[in-house]
This record gives sequence, structure tokens and C-alpha cells, in this order.
Amino acid sequence: MEIKILGIGCPKCKRLEELAREAAIEAGVEATFVKVTDVQAIMSYPIMSTPALVIDELVKSSGRLPRKEEIVAWLKEAQS
Repeated sequence: MEIKILGIGCPKCKRLEELAREAAIEAGVEATFVKVTDVQAIMSYPIMSTPALVIDELVKSSGRLPRKEEIVAWLKEAQS
């Protein structure tokens, strides 16, 4: 499973990565984490603001910090 954090490196982007990593451990999911900081690459996704969370190329969240429980649910859903 590939998890991408889209953002230029702001504190919220860093916190989203922390939450996603914690959620992956909690969900028992093996994942590769990719930080996408290039603005052109970020703009290729259908988002209006960062930070954004992308799981296996599906945008799950943008412009906010989702709760860890939400991320765990998304990871389990993506795994099945």
C-alpha cells in the first residue's frame, strides 16, 4: 500500500504524516510513505488545499487534519 502526504512541509503536513504512520501501525498495514512536496505534482491531484492524504492514488482528505480513527478506517478499507 502506498500512502502519500501532499504538502510543502508545513506543520500540518508533518502532523498528517505522523497521524498516518500511527494509523498504519494501529491498522496493522504495511505501507510505503511518500512525501510529495513538488507543487506541480501536488497540482496533478484533484485537491484545493493541503495537507492532503492519498492512499493508493485515491485522495481521502485535503485541507484538514483527519482524525487518526478516520485514517485507520480508510487504511482497512483500502486493504480489503
